Amino acid sequence: MSHPQDYIDLESAGGLYALFCERVKRTPEATAYRYFDQKTHTWCDSSWKEMAESVCRWREALAQEAFKPGDRVAIMLRNCREWVMMDQAALSLGLVTVPLFTDDRAENVAYILKNANVKLLLIEGADHWQRLYPVHDGLGDVTRIITLDSMIGQPHDPRLRWVNDWLPESSSSEGIELPVSDVDADDLATIIYTSGTTGKPKGVMLSHRNILSDAWSGLQSIDVYQDDLFLSFLPLSHALERTVGYYIPVMSGATVAYARSINDLADDLITIRPTVIISVPRVFERVYNKIHTQLEMKSPFAKKLFLRAVSTGWESFLYKQKRGGWSKRFLLKPVLDMLVSKKVLNKLGGRMRFAICGGAALPFSVAKMFIGLGLDIIQGYGLTESSPIISVNKVSNNDPESVGEPLAGVEVKLGENDELMVRGDPVMKGYWNNTEATNDIIDRDGWLHTGDQVRIQDKRIYITGRIKEIIVLANGEKVPPNDMEAAILMDPLFDQVLVAGEARPYLVALVVLNHDIWTKLAVNKGLPERPSGLNVEVEKLLLEKISHLTSEFPGYARINRIAVSPHPWTIDEGLITPTLKLRRNHIQKQYTDLIEILYLGH
Repeated sequence: MSHPQDYIDLESAGGLYALFCERVKRTPEATAYRYFDQKTHTWCDSSWKEMAESVCRWREALAQEAFKPGDRVAIMLRNCREWVMMDQAALSLGLVTVPLFTDDRAENVAYILKNANVKLLLIEGADHWQRLYPVHDGLGDVTRIITLDSMIGQPHDPRLRWVNDWLPESSSSEGIELPVSDVDADDLATIIYTSGTTGKPKGVMLSHRNILSDAWSGLQSIDVYQDDLFLSFLPLSHALERTVGYYIPVMSGATVAYARSINDLADDLITIRPTVIISVPRVFERVYNKIHTQLEMKSPFAKKLFLRAVSTGWESFLYKQKRGGWSKRFLLKPVLDMLVSKKVLNKLGGRMRFAICGGAALPFSVAKMFIGLGLDIIQGYGLTESSPIISVNKVSNNDPESVGEPLAGVEVKLGENDELMVRGDPVMKGYWNNTEATNDIIDRDGWLHTGDQVRIQDKRIYITGRIKEIIVLANGEKVPPNDMEAAILMDPLFDQVLVAGEARPYLVALVVLNHDIWTKLAVNKGLPERPSGLNVEVEKLLLEKISHLTSEFPGYARINRIAVSPHPWTIDEGLITPTLKLRRNHIQKQYTDLIEILYLGH
């Protein structure tokens, strides 16, 4: 079966808005987006032509605000068509979009809005407004707040407008002739805030060229067709979803369906039947854990059948990849597929060609199970600072233990301590209003220092460690543990602290308490004088203290569980260095059981 392919090349797309215009011109009647209408409780489609008409309305409303090219507008929405409408309308006027996480803390949102001198903020409705209202006087230069839902009964603010009142009833533009824009490819397109080493997020400045070149190079590694259907559920404030789940479908003419929510994801997969998804490892880990939990309740025969299906599928995969030989066991594969694999894949919709996984390391055992069952999981690697893709595996050349080969046009080399260095068009312009941080990460020759230690073998990149201690959570968010630990140690109750959470759903902390201070506190509160391990009341008290001490950090950098170490960490045990720095791996290894208990039930 042949699939129609219609890529818009870089010459035809001088900017992200020009890319959108070209797509509308080429396939006006094709379905651009699929969404769930809450009023009718049905899934609906929007064509590229319909999207163009909406973008024109948003553009005219934005133009009436009289912003100047280069001014910033922020989008704080779940994934939806209106996200695209605001983004394209803003880009067409030379404005710069600043995406915000919908569940971020109000103080963090206020910091970003002030730091980027944002002029307009787009939110969903009452929930967002109630969360932001306590800081509404501290939103910097924001002169207009647009809400998708009516705000009847909500606290008033003269800047607040309901989108239906703000948008013109119709656009002056007709048909598919969108207004032209004189935006240059090297103009700033977006500022994406990512957690920095100070605890305050840094604004990554990406130009139109940065993102377009990354999307185009991505399409040279992975085929996307016009009849592909993406299911979008990673936040569009995440650079991976933005480039791969939004701009690549525009470039290739594929359709994007917006999942209703993470809670509805299982149902949406079956209803939408996507051919491509973009995910962080946590989603696959949950399915993996669920399958293995269910297996424990099955008969020995059912377990054996499942494991045989996975191992046979994995061997077949290696054979197709020319990394393994043929086996007579492959003759049984159609039967195993019917009895096992199809049942699992049908829960993912039954049509998925491949799943792109990035943002954090995917455990090999998880990748092996899915690939063995017939789902190609394509792992990639990147940074927000590189728009974000640096490397990706190919369907026909896939080693899930690696993060693939560098994209076409992206140079890589090994620096000091085997640090991966990257250069090319996708590398950011720098950090917003932060020359010092920019110079720390991009050297004079234009090489971006990733902070990741790697080995490169047969052109493939294998991540081996991290130069700077950065925790990457299961959802791809990056957290600097040293800074969090320093903030916690500001309270003399804590003598030593280690924050952990690599590839986990949330952060936990191991703490060593100051004996004298704790004894006084414990007597006062009626708590054990020598706590160690886990104690509900002790943990509750410590969590309150740590929550206050780390309140300056982004919302996702919240410590959810705490355990008390039974004794201090010493140089003699090899748990700290002579300069009193934590030997993180040694501590985590020694306290593996205690840390695992902190994640039980998740």
